[in-house]
Amino acid sequence: MEGLNIAWYGIIIACGMVLGFALAINRCRKTGINKEHIYNLALWLIPVCIICARAYYVIFEWDNYKNDLLSVFEINRGGLAIYGGVLGGVAVALIYCKVKRISFWSLADTLMPSLVLGQAIGRWGNFVNQEAYGNQITNPSLCFFPYGVYVEEIDQWRQATFFYESALNLALLTAMLICCPHFRRKGYLLPFYMIGYGTIRLFVAGLRSDSLYLLPGIRVSQVLSGCLIILGIVILFIIRKRQAVRQ
Repeated sequence: MEGLNIAWYGIIIACGMVLGFALAINRCRKTGINKEHIYNLALWLIPVCIICARAYYVIFEWDNYKNDLLSVFEINRGGLAIYGGVLGGVAVALIYCKVKRISFWSLADTLMPSLVLGQAIGRWGNFVNQEAYGNQITNPSLCFFPYGVYVEEIDQWRQATFFYESALNLALLTAMLICCPHFRRKGYLLPFYMIGYGTIRLFVAGLRSDSLYLLPGIRVSQVLSGCLIILGIVILFIIRKRQAVRQ
């Protein structure tokens, strides 16, 4: 069964990448980005995002890896932090846009829905690995999916926080695709994502029982979520101000 779990975790992550890639290609005609840029960028984004997602997780869980360094490479057991992957992806996108001299804002409008879709699908890898769950459910009437999930390893019903985040990401994706045609200027989907996902993660991280901690009682994810929301608001005001000046 362990081998089966490993296979399904990888398959789910791969499905998220493939469907996200397909959505980005589909959006190219709407954002004016040449499809070749998506093909080329994917060759860099995929490995860098995986490496950064793993590095982020290992850094904040170093005590669990320092005595067995080879376990750092066992990503099949989970341990990919979304924020690490996002930070790595943004860095790659900025460098690529600089080298190829294309608009970062147009590229962001192309890729943001794909990122949210990939996150929504990828969360189901946590279900297979039985991780990223919340607090214990002690009320028998609440022991049902999707509110809760039964974790065999500890013989407990826990809040299905992976499902909460997946469902909220799909809602965010729907809002993006509905609102996007009404945005008159490029670049709005980046702060839309930052504010939307930051809010989602701020909520879900508060329910999880396996959070990474910066300091006792202070979750890394919630600190980054707050920063993401603030930065998203700042970028939104900058875009709106730039739009007002041009008009």
